[in-house]
Amino acid sequence: MRFMNTALFEYNSFMKDYMKQYKFNGDYRLRKVFSQGVRDRLHKTNAVIVPIPVSMDTMANRGFNQVTGLLEYVRFSEVLKVKLKRKTVPQSAKNRRDRLELIQPFEMIQSKNFLIKNKAILLVDDVYTTGTTIRHAANLLYQSGATSVRGLTLAR
Repeated sequence: MRFMNTALFEYNSFMKDYMKQYKFNGDYRLRKVFSQGVRDRLHKTNAVIVPIPVSMDTMANRGFNQVTGLLEYVRFSEVLKVKLKRKTVPQSAKNRRDRLELIQPFEMIQSKNFLIKNKAILLVDDVYTTGTTIRHAANLLYQSGATSVRGLTLAR
């Protein structure tokens, strides 16, 4: 199974500062900086749009999923959830090796399997670093019956 991802922007110093303010400082208004561009990119797709989820702990601390924030006014299906309720180490604090050794962090929301069975899926995430996170999600979607899975990230 071959997985392809498209990134809209390069992960440079500007994007690093943006992500810090948006995700880690919780400035939810910053979703609007890129949400129109993401929406423009997605409006022609026939695929089911699936955002990468955040853990319950992250949602409780941050108050929002940074990926779904970028999907403002876009129809998407939340069919994945993070297995662990609490992360021991945030993904952003891991080095390359730690990221590559990540075990499957997701599981399907079983009541929503029908949304992806025999369908093309477009996975959406904010940042593609090693690709491990989005590939784990893609593998799970394939195992659950998706016919194809591609990725779209804001930055790489």
